Amino acid sequence: MRLLLALAVAILLSGCVSSGLEKYDGYVVDTRHPAYGARPRVKVLVIHYTSEDLPHSLAILTGREVSAHYLIPAKPQGQGNKPVVLRLVPESQLAWHAGFSFWRGATRLNDTSIGIELENQGYRHTATGVMWYPFNSQQMAALLPLMRDIVTRYNIQPQDVVGHSDIAPQRKQDPGPMFPWYWLYEHGIGAWPDTDRVRYFLAGRAPDQRTDPTHLLNLLARYGYEVTPGMTPKQQQQVIAAFQMHFRPADYRGLADAQSEAIAGALLEKYGAAF
Repeated sequence: MRLLLALAVAILLSGCVSSGLEKYDGYVVDTRHPAYGARPRVKVLVIHYTSEDLPHSLAILTGREVSAHYLIPAKPQGQGNKPVVLRLVPESQLAWHAGFSFWRGATRLNDTSIGIELENQGYRHTATGVMWYPFNSQQMAALLPLMRDIVTRYNIQPQDVVGHSDIAPQRKQDPGPMFPWYWLYEHGIGAWPDTDRVRYFLAGRAPDQRTDPTHLLNLLARYGYEVTPGMTPKQQQQVIAAFQMHFRPADYRGLADAQSEAIAGALLEKYGAAF
């Protein structure tokens, strides 16, 4: 008898859902009138590195000060033949990973983004300069399908797949110049300029020809970076360096040059301006 009753309720609920009516305890929701004036919460995907090993990263990201939606260990454990990633915050909820941030006219990016943290030490200073830690193939094998699912689920545009340094260049350097943005682009994730268009925008100039930073910063502002009046030369350099880490990691000193201008021009042509 109980089995028959449960079956009858299931059939009734199924009929309600298929008709656009959803029954709850004490009320019914009519879903047959969707509004056009709506948008998904998630519009940006932000990549970070942790600067810590896995135990410390997990402790920090599950504490009271900082959080992220996902954490991917440097050497993910396997479940069957698939790598395991750690979900720390449901995608439907806000995580505290972006902080003070700006991208393509929007602020408070915690409200509109998903954050993925990668276990990675970041960098260290050596006698010959800064040494950045690479990201290994096992970690990237876990990251790629996760990013692909998130981008597809929320229809995130290529230009809105960014690093923490892109949205907060005055404070952050992660995921750094070793992060494989071009490799991700080859696999269908994120933005990248077309080589022939970069060559076109170079217009015969030497790639390392120094240029006026004002023009480059104008291009970067149009693409989405935060560029404000009254920025100091150091602040301007940090914006340029963040852009170069993402799109020209071979030289990310933050100096304006012809190649950086050409890359920015090709990106604007391909993906459009933020304003």
